[in-house]
Amino acid sequence: MMADRAARTRRRRGMSVIVIGSLTVLGLIAAFFIVDAGARSYAEGRVKQEIADNLPDTVTGDVSVSIGGISVIAQYLSGSFDRVALTAPTLSVDGVAASVRVVATQVPVDQGKPVGDVRGVVDLDQASLNTLLRSSLAADAPDAELVLGDGEVRYTGSLSVLGFPVGYEATATPTAVADSLLFTPTSAKVTTGSGSIDAGELLPLIVGQQPVRVCVAKYLPEGVSLARVNVTPERARITLESSSLLLTRKSLTTLGTCSAG
Repeated sequence: MMADRAARTRRRRGMSVIVIGSLTVLGLIAAFFIVDAGARSYAEGRVKQEIADNLPDTVTGDVSVSIGGISVIAQYLSGSFDRVALTAPTLSVDGVAASVRVVATQVPVDQGKPVGDVRGVVDLDQASLNTLLRSSLAADAPDAELVLGDGEVRYTGSLSVLGFPVGYEATATPTAVADSLLFTPTSAKVTTGSGSIDAGELLPLIVGQQPVRVCVAKYLPEGVSLARVNVTPERARITLESSSLLLTRKSLTTLGTCSAG
């Protein structure tokens, strides 16, 4: 009888040890995540401040920062953050308004090392796109205006044929090269001109013109290039990429250039 009572007492004590031990472990885990959450908030604030301090003076707007991964502390100790997302819905770059979203992976703690991979999306409305266009045109070039459509744009222009000015409206498809947006005419119609000029003969001449080129690189850090572009009536969405970007003031304020032609 006494032996049974002693055995039950030992089992209760054993269960108590297990429960207390489990609660202690859970408490430590909870404490770690609380500390890690504080470290995450601190790290996001530091990254946001570093970005604000290192952006060119021509860039204005608020940037939100989110650091992914399970443990910020562990990532910091490993020397890099797995994923850092930046969001700036109302950024202005040299007077050009844009909505920007950037995801960087393998972001080194040491700013002297390049970010492993950077992928970004920039949304421009029609007004912003035309601001870019005007800054890309030669000083003596006529005014131009791009109108966004589904997968294409429209614009007006003029050319001289046998000394006669001929106005036209062209439809163009957008593509992206490393430094610029290209709008290549695919169809056109003559809007003004002399009655002696055959409009049908003019169309191949209009469509065969050089693409309208909009320089984007001069608004981006050197080493960031355009990957593709998608156009809807609401916006032109440009996808950016880089595997050589440094998060230093010199790197972020050294802007790219566009090739001629």
